[in-house]
Amino acid sequence: MNPNNPLNQYFRQPAIYIKLPSGGNYYPPGSIDMPQTGDIPVLPMTAIDEITYRTPDALFSGQAVVNVIQSCIPNIKDAWTIPAIDIDTILVAIRIATYGHEMEFATTCPKCNHPSDYGIDLRTVLDDLKAPDYSQPVKNGDIEIYFKPMSYKNLSDNNKIQFDEQRIFQSIPTEGDVNPEQVSELSKALQKMTEVTVTALSQSIMTIKTPSALVSEHEYIVEFMKNCDRSIFNRIQEYVISHKAEAEMKPLTITCTECQNVYTQNITLDMTSFFERAS
Repeated sequence: MNPNNPLNQYFRQPAIYIKLPSGGNYYPPGSIDMPQTGDIPVLPMTAIDEITYRTPDALFSGQAVVNVIQSCIPNIKDAWTIPAIDIDTILVAIRIATYGHEMEFATTCPKCNHPSDYGIDLRTVLDDLKAPDYSQPVKNGDIEIYFKPMSYKNLSDNNKIQFDEQRIFQSIPTEGDVNPEQVSELSKALQKMTEVTVTALSQSIMTIKTPSALVSEHEYIVEFMKNCDRSIFNRIQEYVISHKAEAEMKPLTITCTECQNVYTQNITLDMTSFFERAS
């Protein structure tokens, strides 16, 4: 920003302030400018930001999300490093700052198939987003395993790999003969999905404490995950899954206006739908 520009006073201003669920923890040095109060200013999106998140390639790579976050929250210097537990809070805050706190979405009753529009107050959603407690380790014998949230970069990379491998699964016919080449592709995809699982769990481990060492090197942790006992692997997986669920937005409870059926529906943070302009 040019300090000599006489139009500076007409530039967008912070619309809301938020506290990150992480409290600014888990960010690498220099990736966030954390105010002493912990209150992070959030600016509304610009027209350029709206164009950015409509670019398919940028959306798929995650670059669109990164660009929009760094535009709307200048205190975050490197959005790739954002802990996954902060992502939902940040995206909800940007939508509130841009379009207001009221949001409507279409829903269909699973019992009677009656379609309707449902309105929510995103401020309530924002208040409900909390960080899991990562302070308690998983203990196994004489080792202690301490955890952390994955970064947005980790999350984005893993999702891209999963998407590519799922396309391979979908390309295999469910009926009829499957040729040897398709069997080979399916086997490779299964192996890749297993590697993604190991990688994701390893990226969620901060350190492993033994009686003689404190191990934080990623390559050592990955090797441990590939060679550890199945029971400890499963305990680590359960820990990561449960903490991920704690940090996510809770499903909404909706009562159908037609048949009074009560059902739940998830809120999607997909950029192309969640950030549609409010009517």
